[in-house]
Amino acid sequence: MAAVDVPRPVPGPRDVLVRIEVAGICGSDRHMFRGEYPTAMPVTLGHEFCGIVEAVGADVRVVAVGDRITADPNIACGQCAACRAGRVNLCAKLQAIGVTRDGGFAEYCVVPENQAVVLPEGIDPRHGAFSEPLACCLHGLDVARIKPGDSVVVLGGGVIGLLMVQLAKLAGAAVVILVTRQAPRRELALTLGATHALDPRAGDVVAMVHEIVSGGADVALECAGVPETFHQSLKVVRKGGAAVLFGVMAQGVEVKVEPFDLLVREVRLESAYLNPHTHQRAADMIAAGQLALDPLISRIVEIADVPEELGGDPRQGDIKVMVRPGQRG
Repeated sequence: MAAVDVPRPVPGPRDVLVRIEVAGICGSDRHMFRGEYPTAMPVTLGHEFCGIVEAVGADVRVVAVGDRITADPNIACGQCAACRAGRVNLCAKLQAIGVTRDGGFAEYCVVPENQAVVLPEGIDPRHGAFSEPLACCLHGLDVARIKPGDSVVVLGGGVIGLLMVQLAKLAGAAVVILVTRQAPRRELALTLGATHALDPRAGDVVAMVHEIVSGGADVALECAGVPETFHQSLKVVRKGGAAVLFGVMAQGVEVKVEPFDLLVREVRLESAYLNPHTHQRAADMIAAGQLALDPLISRIVEIADVPEELGGDPRQGDIKVMVRPGQRG
């Protein structure tokens, strides 16, 4: 599969036309490209992006030509039971830019005005493109309910895990343990706020965590999206602790759970999906410089390289690969 030329999209009355500056490649993009995650085909992928508004529809009132924006890709209907309850991420008619409608792996993308978040002048567009994954992480933190002084285990050292390390520290966690196989990511995590970084190949992860935090951690954040780390998340937490499923496994994957163990330890098993009401918060945090983002950017590729990136396995050492139309770096 290769990149193809398509006509420049035309914005509707309430849309803005965005010239894409930078788009981030997400693990879920790989799942969608491989048919492991539901999407609408054919569709242009790319749901993490930042760009400049080049045209606006006749009924657009707030966003202006020349604004740099990031887009909340998830478009809720506002009318179903989930939307009325404020749980817009569970909308019965949810659409998403880069999933069910054309997204940011292109030179141009159409964004409904209500989904556009204007960024301050001068912000690095590479940083702006982190708004969507950060917004999802913020929802995960909301679900986890981390309190000052808590102990937190982050399972998975990719871009999500390294964002979660920083957010857990900002939330006041006293102990933040990152678990990942890759030594450079462990070293980076320690500079980003982790108090411990464990190699799962060095021993039993559950035993290592319990040695650091007697009785287990208050919160485990599963950020790898594989059965092994899912099971570990349930075991590393203390009685009454919380395990939050955040990583995306391929659709159809099943794992075994021992309900009795969760019952008698009263472990709170939660999941966090998408970014309900958190995209503006994420953009504000990025604009305020509250997170270290430059160390998370591994490579920048061209649009023509995207099919190969999505179809293959991530390169060893990559954290976040970004796409910049017309430029390699």
